[in-house]
Amino acid sequence: MYLRPGTLGEAVEALAAHGGRVLSGGTDFFPTLGDRPLREPVIDISGIGELAGVSVTANEIRIGARTTWSTLVATPLPRAFDALKAAAREVGSIQIQNAGTVAGNLCNASPAADGVPPLFALDAVVELRSTAGERHLPLEEFITGYRKTAIRPGELVTAIIVPRTIEGRSAFLKLGARRYLVISIAMVAAIVESDRDGRVSQARIAVGACSAVAQRLRALEQDLVGAPIGSGLGNRVTREHLTSLTPIGDVRATAEYRRDAALTLVRRALDACLPES
Repeated sequence: MYLRPGTLGEAVEALAAHGGRVLSGGTDFFPTLGDRPLREPVIDISGIGELAGVSVTANEIRIGARTTWSTLVATPLPRAFDALKAAAREVGSIQIQNAGTVAGNLCNASPAADGVPPLFALDAVVELRSTAGERHLPLEEFITGYRKTAIRPGELVTAIIVPRTIEGRSAFLKLGARRYLVISIAMVAAIVESDRDGRVSQARIAVGACSAVAQRLRALEQDLVGAPIGSGLGNRVTREHLTSLTPIGDVRATAEYRRDAALTLVRRALDACLPES
């Protein structure tokens, strides 16, 4: 069964009545099938206009579930979103960026999903809708494990909402086996906000591809508060700040290499958040 609802209400009703899988950009949908036939109903939301686009208010930034990576990059946003835009440019080829959606990247829940660390650092919240109503989950609660999310049967992700609680400079760094079109060995997103005295007032750091789910380094974030904004900020990061990470060894890298790479990337990402001299 293939259904292509024209409104959000129709989509929610279709999911409630038939269940099945949600299709939008399709950049992960079909590759994950492999050689298996598709036996579930398909709810194609690619024609629902109200789920597309980015809106900016004084308190929050709302990214519709159908918003593509290319649209995100082209939208004027505060500098705290520079890390997310940098990650958007790393999501596959330009063709993938033109079709793939921000919400789809989160629902895929891959440990190497490029959009997750920057959105973790932004304290993003996922909006979900079903016939039972609407609910909101912090992204850190939405992704529950390796390719697992907290989506309930009949629910549809409708938006990613970012509260405007930090306005600092941001950076995203990714290490892979080659420069382009690569799955991450390790990646880091960082945001650093300074006060009037030139010291860190807030810091957010998230590491991806080094655990089943990306992680915020909250102890490091706390340790950086009050530190002078200047050369050497990254040198404040120690191995102890990364002990919560649980990297694995696979064909791309050993666990120890990932841990070393994450430490280097965190230091470099923090230094990339410093004001230009």
